[in-house]
Amino acid sequence: MATLTGVVPPVLTPFTADGEIDLPSLERLVTRMLEAGVDGLFALGSSSETAYLDDARRARVLEAVAGIASGQVPVLAGVIETQLDRVLTHVRVAERVGAAGVVATAPFYSITGPAEVEAHFRGIAAATDLPVWAYDIPVCTHYKLGPDLLVRLGSEGVLAGVKDSSGDDVSFRRLAMQNRAAGEPLTLLTGHEVVVDGAYLAGAHGSVPGLGNVDPGGYVRMDRAARAGDWEAVRVEQDRLAALFEIVFVPRDKVGPAAGIGAFKTALRHLGVIGTNVMAPPMVPLGEEHARQVAAICEAAGLAPLARA
Repeated sequence: MATLTGVVPPVLTPFTADGEIDLPSLERLVTRMLEAGVDGLFALGSSSETAYLDDARRARVLEAVAGIASGQVPVLAGVIETQLDRVLTHVRVAERVGAAGVVATAPFYSITGPAEVEAHFRGIAAATDLPVWAYDIPVCTHYKLGPDLLVRLGSEGVLAGVKDSSGDDVSFRRLAMQNRAAGEPLTLLTGHEVVVDGAYLAGAHGSVPGLGNVDPGGYVRMDRAARAGDWEAVRVEQDRLAALFEIVFVPRDKVGPAAGIGAFKTALRHLGVIGTNVMAPPMVPLGEEHARQVAAICEAAGLAPLARA
């Protein structure tokens, strides 16, 4: 795979009112991102509610995203699981559907240390020809992937890149510096929606913004401005997107995915992209008062509902 840079949104999983995967909504969501000019798609990440999907539903979502993309952009497949053999089950599906790479976290639930984490990534890479991306999300795995390990595994060809959702800007800066000193063996993508501008300045090659489901065009414009060295345009776009990100703080009675993904889905329902804001159990969707506040923030950010034929 050629180096994947730019905007690679983590695709949400829309559900029908009765909790089934909503394929027409998924097609509208992915098509809208493709039309906005995104550079890739990340299916089955945290924003996809992967932790709540059984194996059959994971496969169905990945097949659908790959089919809708139809080779227009690379599709990265999340293979997030607690243990190596379980990860490899999902790797085989990714291979079958033609994914451009797989994205794996450190093993979790069982307590692990540096040796186990390194063995985990080496085991994935040894079992597939697909590029392997490390997903650094310690809030979920309770393990922070260190820059030394990541750059070393990149230099050895074990890892192709890193999706950094750690929220640790100091660690990301150190990772970018060490990666640059090593000849940039890793492609670095930030998942930190409101400081993408800073990540670009530090050495990121692109972003994987959950908010990119709601406003893919904004992240594409910011990426193109950064490539052109127009940092004033980058700042203006990032400030607008940071204001839009306030939707995740609307539900003060919720935390984690129920607030973040719930707000994204509620915004997308308001915009007419997906049919419901239903989430996978046990997550409870946002209510109508929340929805009114989310809609107002979207409108203030210049986002209008899709025109219906």
